[in-house]
Amino acid sequence: MNQTALWQRYQNWLYYHPELEFYVDISRIRFDDGFVESMKPKFAKAFRDMDELEKGAIANPDEDRMVGHYWLRNPDLAPTDALKHDITDTLDRIDDFAQKIHNGTIHPPNAPKFTDILSIGIGGSALGPEFVAAALAPQDAPLQIHFSDNSDPAGFDRTIAEIGDRLNTTLVLVISKSGGTPETRNGMLEAKAAYEAQNLNFAQYAVAITGEGSKLEKIAHSDNWLTTFPMHDWVGGRTSEMSAVGLVAAALQNIDIHAILAGAKIMDDTTRSHDLKTNPAALLALAWYYEGNGKGEKDMVVLPYKDSLLLFSRYLQQLVMESLGKEKDLDGNTVYQGIAVYGNKGSTDQHAYVQQLREGVPNFFLTFIEVLEDREGRSIEVEPGATSGDYLSGFLQGTRQALYENDRDSITVTIPTVNERNIGALIALYERAVGLYASLVNINAYHQPGVEAGKKAAAAVLTLQDKAIATLKQADKPLNLAEISDRMGEGDRIEDVYKILRHLHANDRGLVLEGNFAQPSTLKATWQ
Repeated sequence: MNQTALWQRYQNWLYYHPELEFYVDISRIRFDDGFVESMKPKFAKAFRDMDELEKGAIANPDEDRMVGHYWLRNPDLAPTDALKHDITDTLDRIDDFAQKIHNGTIHPPNAPKFTDILSIGIGGSALGPEFVAAALAPQDAPLQIHFSDNSDPAGFDRTIAEIGDRLNTTLVLVISKSGGTPETRNGMLEAKAAYEAQNLNFAQYAVAITGEGSKLEKIAHSDNWLTTFPMHDWVGGRTSEMSAVGLVAAALQNIDIHAILAGAKIMDDTTRSHDLKTNPAALLALAWYYEGNGKGEKDMVVLPYKDSLLLFSRYLQQLVMESLGKEKDLDGNTVYQGIAVYGNKGSTDQHAYVQQLREGVPNFFLTFIEVLEDREGRSIEVEPGATSGDYLSGFLQGTRQALYENDRDSITVTIPTVNERNIGALIALYERAVGLYASLVNINAYHQPGVEAGKKAAAAVLTLQDKAIATLKQADKPLNLAEISDRMGEGDRIEDVYKILRHLHANDRGLVLEGNFAQPSTLKATWQ
């Protein structure tokens, strides 16, 4: 297609929102009019499905719950007055809590104000807050935030070392809907131990963000933590950034949470359109469907050309992959759906994997995230007539063109600047696109049976570990792996037993392994 035709296609398919100054360009996706026409019945159904979702339809049959993250930014849409009240009351409480933390009304026992936040969560309870903090936290934020988002002991030690001598002025947010999520529970216990090691009463620093009646809420109440905030059962983790999960941390950092919600509401309003060309989320879903042939046959590479948006691709990994990665469709057929997401940032990747993107395996499509404003204030010229921001823009446009010329398709999403309203709109855009695409391919975007299966498998390994330790404690001589497994009654799980024992040995947990480590079957274990 020549440049004149491409220019006309760009104008035909460009979406622009005048209030947000927000652009979505799918002109470099090579669908034709026949494809668009063939998709109209699917989109008619998808639009109806989304309408029913917002009205309170049960969308997660595994947990018998509604999916209402849209109500968080427009409580008037909530299906009952009680739900509306829950949303507005929580928001009022977040505002009040942040104000009292900032002015010192709520303060640590031996200091006038809190200086830092330690946020403990996993998955959606971490990725959204991390992305928003990286994108929006001011340099002079009243509290500096640190994250514990894994069950890695060394990682936790690093986070505590980063906080350093400010632990006694560090507020702890523990975020878990059930209160039983192992990673978050472990992080809470690690934090509690760190505080107690400095003779600090953990409860005087701790806040729970959790489900009503959860294990965590019960602990927070019985131990007299500072306060609790609700995690509503109708908000899934990957769509929870605009609930207390994300808003408490954001408000504490002096990020304008009301502007985030306002931007999301504006995007929600426009993505309710049943007209494909005036619905930017539908345009994204159309492009995704075309590129992957409705089967996720191509990966989505996300390249934000702005340092503050570095974590956006990581945030989208969970939102897209956990929502769309499903073995079964709504009719019970095995379909293996999903779209793999990866990315880093431009123009860093001009010097990393863009070489493969242009000339390697064509198993992907690009999404460029463009920010029009280079910085606050004027830029110096790094050469006559050109700033560093001009170069960044040039790298984006040049990469887009070079990839298209070699049959690599792309989407470009453009925002005027990185601020609260635009980040809210960006999150809402992709939340809606995921929901629409899920309907197009006939899957449920709002449950995650694969995640639950992984949790159950991990629990089974820990049960096996208990059996292995008990077996070795009862043994009167060193045992090899086969003997240990047989005594446990787990002869078919000898490899799992071996890896458990190797881990215990490496961490000086009371187990000694001796023998040739290159030949595991020769190893003998003793409990000391």
